[in-house]
Amino acid sequence: MMSTNEIMKELVLDGQTLTPDDVVRAARGDGTGAWPKVSLGEDARRITEEVRAYVEKNWLTDEAPPIYGINTGLGRLRDVRISAADFESYQRHIIESHSAGIGEPITEEQARATMVLRVNALAKGCSGLRVACLDRLLAMLNAGIHPVIPSQGSVGASGDLAPLAHLVTVMVGHPKAEAFYKGQRMAAADAFAAAGLPTDFDLKPKDVLALINGSTVALGISILALADAKLLAKNADIALALSVEAMRGELNAFDERIHQVRNCPMQVLVSGNVLKVVSESQWTTEEARQVKLPDEVRPNDIYVPRVQDPYSLRCAPQVHGAARDALLYAETLLGREANAATDNPLIFPDGKGDYVVLSGGNFHGEPIGYAADLIALAVAEIGAISERRSYRLTDPTMSYGLPLNLVGGMLGLNTGFSLVHCSAAALASENKVLCFPSVADSLPTKANQEDHVSMCTFSARKAVMVVKNTSAILAVEFLCAAQGIDLASKTLGERKIGTGSAAAKGRLRNDIDATGEDHYQSSDMYVAQELVRSGALVAAVETAIGAIG
Repeated sequence: MMSTNEIMKELVLDGQTLTPDDVVRAARGDGTGAWPKVSLGEDARRITEEVRAYVEKNWLTDEAPPIYGINTGLGRLRDVRISAADFESYQRHIIESHSAGIGEPITEEQARATMVLRVNALAKGCSGLRVACLDRLLAMLNAGIHPVIPSQGSVGASGDLAPLAHLVTVMVGHPKAEAFYKGQRMAAADAFAAAGLPTDFDLKPKDVLALINGSTVALGISILALADAKLLAKNADIALALSVEAMRGELNAFDERIHQVRNCPMQVLVSGNVLKVVSESQWTTEEARQVKLPDEVRPNDIYVPRVQDPYSLRCAPQVHGAARDALLYAETLLGREANAATDNPLIFPDGKGDYVVLSGGNFHGEPIGYAADLIALAVAEIGAISERRSYRLTDPTMSYGLPLNLVGGMLGLNTGFSLVHCSAAALASENKVLCFPSVADSLPTKANQEDHVSMCTFSARKAVMVVKNTSAILAVEFLCAAQGIDLASKTLGERKIGTGSAAAKGRLRNDIDATGEDHYQSSDMYVAQELVRSGALVAAVETAIGAIG
């Protein structure tokens, strides 16, 4: 994990070198409401000013040829000419007509990610807007003014037009626009006044279309979801290790030789993580497995060597590893998009000292949709196999003798963890539905001018939902595995679990007491989910045994 100094290091946007990690630290800061300063690189500023000067000199006149979005209408209105006298009022009309989002607003950190990514896309110098627009967005970022952006209403082609139009209404202090400032939702103009910034901002020709034409909201949401998914993957390996401990699992399935011949580097990494966490365990041994727990059924009371465990334990490196590979590919796609020019039209030097304007479709969110749908699918599978382990822990015929429902008191009088597991099952089922790929869907819009769209913004929102659900599913596994270890330790005596396992269980027990009699389970579940989400359990393990992959 990054240190506070690394998080707060100034972020310079140049349109070329922004990483997903940069976006995360700019969006989330140090966790105390402080964020790194964000600025525009000198070369990006120079190029933006040069292109804009050319646009103003050559294309903002009635004599200029038709140029989409500068002197023409939008969508099917592309053939309708706009006179130079109407250019500035046209900008206001665009944001008025496009501010058509609906639903709950995206989070403040998602709004910050969106602003960072939009500035970086425009910093490539292909958009023709004024550098003052970038400075306005940077001033908002650095002052902590976060636009209220409705989460619904984008189809992910021609960009996130509606959401980004709401962002622009905040930029200009529109009387109906709202922003978050210091934890309060207020009129945009009031937020600027409170921050000591000008409340009004004028838009000039080409500004608005450049600002709203890109699937940047979907990209920002997806990058943050990816960061959370990568942390979940580490949590999943630790939860798996605790379940292996609780069920005194055999470790041959995690032998590196098995995973090397699969040719899947992430599978090797996951199996190595598990072995590292359970290192020095006295529970995952043949000697410990020979100890009979009170609820363990052995035909003729004879111990039979385990040989191999069920898939949810034995095949977990294959499942977790494949999920990590999917996340790696999603990161590749999102990393490319973070440094992409995504509006339309785009402006390029013609090699003869002038510029040419080209219409295309870089705003189409297809790559983002694939990435977000992959994140959802990968994380859902991490949750699916975790839920199976939690279920197994509650059944003595599957857990090798742990008490039914992990009851710590009198059976019958106490129900134990059966309903805790049911919550995990409910969320795993939700995830299955949320894994339908939005990017596979399309509805024509704009009088069939946009006859194929990506729906990537819903893909991104679904990925966030799946990540949140899976953090709760893993929290359940941590609770069940820790309970199983506590209950089995009464029979296994002085034998110790692995160093990393003990660190994870100890951190859990620091906030959640061991349970005997039934109690209010939901409270523990929320606490455990926060330990997963915050990375506290991973941090505890890594402090004890060193970094895991």
